[in-house]
Amino acid sequence: MRINETKAKLQAGEPVLGIFVGFASPTVVELCGIAGFDFVVIDSEHGPMNPQSCEDMVRAADATGITPIIRVAQNVSQVILRYLDIGALGIQMPIVNTRADAERLVQAVKYPPEGRRGLASVRAASYGLGEPLADYVVEANKQTMVISHVENVEAVNNLDELTQVPGIDVFFIGPTDLSQSLGYPGKTQDPAVREVIAQARQRIQAAGRVAGFMTTDAAAARRALAEGFRYVTVNTTGLLGRAARSFLAEARG
Repeated sequence: MRINETKAKLQAGEPVLGIFVGFASPTVVELCGIAGFDFVVIDSEHGPMNPQSCEDMVRAADATGITPIIRVAQNVSQVILRYLDIGALGIQMPIVNTRADAERLVQAVKYPPEGRRGLASVRAASYGLGEPLADYVVEANKQTMVISHVENVEAVNNLDELTQVPGIDVFFIGPTDLSQSLGYPGKTQDPAVREVIAQARQRIQAAGRVAGFMTTDAAAARRALAEGFRYVTVNTTGLLGRAARSFLAEARG
């Protein structure tokens, strides 16, 4: 099974930089891998992708060495299973607000004895033609990542309990959804929102866990890294949109 370099870096105390891709394009995933991003989050929550379209995006990630992580819309084991079986090395899950939510997520991602993931000779297991399945499940449990969103007031309130759940690699603060939950929809820079984000980050770090964050550009990513976030992302559409506007402004004088 492929080594999860993103997980290895985090375990070594290093930061990682990733990019969300919210449309069905293996080519974009391939470009992001060639560009040097550590990981890609294939967004099957807000994006239109299903396991079939995600599979070729995972193949593109495998071809270029970028870690394929899929954001899944439902914390349901049989839904999560289908994205893992195509070869995702991590599952990023929104709306994890309680300890029960977090435990259910870990159980779905991990094989026994750590979880309850179902086993079959699927792509992730080299179609049963690679290492014995008994060895594969051990390695899969080591390499797969679990990323839990903190994007709701309830999750913030329960954060001390959430960070005690074993098996979660990253607690990812989603500023846009969190701003809405706090009553400031879309106002991610409002002082009240920024304060909650800062407090949540500090509590995650105090628990000895990895904090993640969505940023908008390189300057914001540098600030996030300086604050101690170690799983830092940007969005493909934001990068493309800003680059396009910058080109047009310069070209038109």
